[in-house]
Amino acid sequence: MNGAKLAYRPIGLASGVLGGVLAGAIVKRVWKKVSGEDDAPDALQAEYPWKEVLLAAALQGMVFAVVKAAADRGGAVAFQRLTGYWPGD
Repeated sequence: MNGAKLAYRPIGLASGVLGGVLAGAIVKRVWKKVSGEDDAPDALQAEYPWKEVLLAAALQGMVFAVVKAAADRGGAVAFQRLTGYWPGD
């Protein structure tokens, strides 16, 4: 089983990177629809009010968490189909 976990690492890493890229694109698209601006503000941009900065952070956190969970789960399911082992066991 330790071999299965080790073999899964590259798949998990790749799915994490792809998930991060996808999540960033989703956040950018949603933020543009919500605010009309291309990029969500970050905490150090003084021209944005607290409400907008916190809303952007909440949106980013939610999207990244959902996409990460989907990418991790999808990678694990694919790994199990290929090897017969669940990488988390």
